[in-house]
Amino acid sequence: MSSQMEFSRGEDLTALADLAEQIFTDQAPVEKVVAVERSEGGFDGKLWQTLADAGLLAAVLPESAGGGDMGLLGLVAIAEQQGRRVAPVPFVAVVAGAALPIAEFGSEAARSRYLDPLISGEVLVTSGFDGVGGEAGLRGSFDGETLLVQGTAVGVPAADRAAAAVLGVQLADGSVRVAIVDLAAEGVRRVPVATTFRGAGANLELSGVRVDSSDLLGGDDVAEWIQQRLRLGLAGVQIGVCAEALATTADYVSHREQFGRPLSTNQAVAVRAADAFLDTEAIRLTTTRAAWLLDTGRVQEAAAAVLVAKYWAARGGLRAVHATQHLHGGIGADIDYPIHRYFLWGRQLAFSLGGADQIAAELGAVIEQAPPIGAPA
Repeated sequence: MSSQMEFSRGEDLTALADLAEQIFTDQAPVEKVVAVERSEGGFDGKLWQTLADAGLLAAVLPESAGGGDMGLLGLVAIAEQQGRRVAPVPFVAVVAGAALPIAEFGSEAARSRYLDPLISGEVLVTSGFDGVGGEAGLRGSFDGETLLVQGTAVGVPAADRAAAAVLGVQLADGSVRVAIVDLAAEGVRRVPVATTFRGAGANLELSGVRVDSSDLLGGDDVAEWIQQRLRLGLAGVQIGVCAEALATTADYVSHREQFGRPLSTNQAVAVRAADAFLDTEAIRLTTTRAAWLLDTGRVQEAAAAVLVAKYWAARGGLRAVHATQHLHGGIGADIDYPIHRYFLWGRQLAFSLGGADQIAAELGAVIEQAPPIGAPA
């Protein structure tokens, strides 16, 4: 991969994005999204299998794991198209949180058991890393080479129907180990939860669940590795959510008239929309840079870059979806009108894996020296 960042996508990434756009547009029109939320618990099984059959679940994995080696720029390209259609599938949780780490750190037994059936759509393996390392969450201790896990993993995407979940487990010394937990194992209880964006999810209550050493992923640095990729994937989805919400709003204010002229001719409307556009582009640029840094092995630079991308996805993304809903006026508050769904997704993405204030605090911890206030950029 080039050592110099290109802001335009190459042919392979363009083709991948086009394929994702075609599938999500065809398979997730708004009326179907609504139907899936109401009748299928927020998980579109048919769309998920279509993504698998088209190779999109494997596209970002390394070739050695049966993937297309499209990297994290590929992950962001697909995630953006999901966001544009607010398609009810756990793409980021499964691909970034489960498939990639199993491919990178999993034992031969784990890869055979989970990875091949995951990318074929036969088995759903999700992940849960919200709240890892906090006061709540999962705790573990070793009994020989077996990890004993207890506690609650909160709001795990699609955990109500997954076969397994990749989870972060905190040990007594404060380190975090990553385990693939069989959700059919003794001691696992699933409690479905309602999510802001109406997608499938559940709390996983674990009581003395035993995890064999073959289902442990790497050492105590893997949780951070996964969290970076999850945050990057969520920022990718936020790009699509904000971009499509803005396009929908631009069309609306261009055709909706008040006092004999389109709303878009009002300066306040135009400025608010322009601010939302700038926020959306800030998410796009910072996310693209962070993905490129990780893809090219610039790990140290990427640590801060991923946090910057997630910060913009949280702060800028929240501003953008608030603006697009507000510019729709009263109809924006109608929960059956499409723009409200983008507002809900934008909020969910803004606070998942850390809101703007938490991310800013983490960013301050990894930046060794900041320029003094007022210094030239």
